[in-house]
Amino acid sequence: MLFRAEERRFASAVARIAYDNPFSPERIESEREALGSRFSDSGSVWSPDGSHAESQGFHRERPNVIQLRDLSFLLAHGLRDKLDASRADLTAQDLELYEDLCLYALFARYEFYLFQLATDESAQTKKAAFYPDFRRDFQRLLVEPGLPFPSKLDAAGALAFFFQIRRAFHYIFRYLLGTSRPVAELRAETWHSVFTHDLRRYRSSVYRHMADIPTLIVGPSGTGKDLVAQAIGHSRYLAFDEAKQRFVDAFSKQYHPLSVSALSRGVIESELFGHRRGAFTGALEDRQGWFEHCGPDGSVFLDEIGDLLPELQVKLLRVLQTREFQRIGETERRVFLGKMLAATHRDLDAGIREGWFREDLYYRLCADRIQTPSLFERLENDPGELALLVGALSERIAGPEHGSQVATEVLAWIEAELGPRYAWPGNVRELEQCVRNVLVRKRYVPARRKSAAGELDRALLEARLDAEALLDRYAALVYRETGSYVETGRRLGLDRRTVKERAERGSKLVE
Repeated sequence: MLFRAEERRFASAVARIAYDNPFSPERIESEREALGSRFSDSGSVWSPDGSHAESQGFHRERPNVIQLRDLSFLLAHGLRDKLDASRADLTAQDLELYEDLCLYALFARYEFYLFQLATDESAQTKKAAFYPDFRRDFQRLLVEPGLPFPSKLDAAGALAFFFQIRRAFHYIFRYLLGTSRPVAELRAETWHSVFTHDLRRYRSSVYRHMADIPTLIVGPSGTGKDLVAQAIGHSRYLAFDEAKQRFVDAFSKQYHPLSVSALSRGVIESELFGHRRGAFTGALEDRQGWFEHCGPDGSVFLDEIGDLLPELQVKLLRVLQTREFQRIGETERRVFLGKMLAATHRDLDAGIREGWFREDLYYRLCADRIQTPSLFERLENDPGELALLVGALSERIAGPEHGSQVATEVLAWIEAELGPRYAWPGNVRELEQCVRNVLVRKRYVPARRKSAAGELDRALLEARLDAEALLDRYAALVYRETGSYVETGRRLGLDRRTVKERAERGSKLVE
């Protein structure tokens, strides 16, 4: 028999850890089951603590992870020594459990080297100097003639998946800062966008098809939709070239962002589709667009896709339907091989009803949909997240020498002048500007709140509003603060359509 009872219990828990979403509560429960009395509650949650991103290094490993790494590697090697003698009694379930344990042990043992590669954002691929050692360990544990391991992985394939997992964890952890439940759920949802909810199935074959599933990121302005897109874009699967001992490309070159709202139609079209020399004034040479430049492992991110003009929506729909496009001024058909990411703060359901966004394009984009929470939602769930975010922003803006002092000043200003219930209508982007304002002028006055609320105060004092007009104006004020009909409706206890009607009437009263 390969496994003793205690070894099977530990290996089964480790196998669940290997396939759990690391940002889910289930991951922590699997760790608790694996370690039993040795489990440490200290630092048992995967949440950034507010320190600067570059300081979230390997020296901050959680105690449970260190224990799991050491114990799993020891058990894997112990079981390997028994594998031949136990061959006659091995079941398919035993073999799968043994393989899962060994894969986790290998990942944990080489995670530091993977972390080093994952944090190298240069445009060059570095040689994985540790690969000969990794390959030797892989062959020792998982190459045995006559034993058909379920995953059918070789050393290079295993390393490719390990690198993707480590990259995805790093960029989700690094970009999506916060300890509140809404942000924890956002991290977990972003992980699913990379790997789906079934990592085993993803590893088997689905990874080859993820480019066919666009991701649509929605949420109020300033909530980090671009950070979600970047985390996904930096986490695509990259094969490992065993002969060169390098990954086939640098992951930092695979992400191609474009802001629709910041560019004219002609520039957007040229950036996406490319153009032929002489196609329009200023087209002095042939040029590749992002669709052509993006390889099968890359991603094109269209920020504020709700602002895309109708004629470009038609062309984008054709790309998503057929995977084909043409450069401006050409008839040759070219192929888009990468993944489409898109984001918007606008209500696309309203856009479909009102005719400014195509329904067929929406249904092409929304196969995978992520909602980013407002800063108000985050702070309502965990008020302590404000100090965490202010600390991180202050350190980035003022530098590590003065970040702590600036953070103290900013938090004092917010407490004295804005109070704990301030809605932060500009979300994290507004909070960042608050930090900059306090750094430069030692004050921050949110102009939008001052003008909207002040005008309503005057109307109330002069008794110029009946009950209906008051609710209309209040709906307009709250919508101006939140930027979201859904959030406004939640606060006022009204449905979204009623809020929209009242807010529109209230805005006209202000005008």
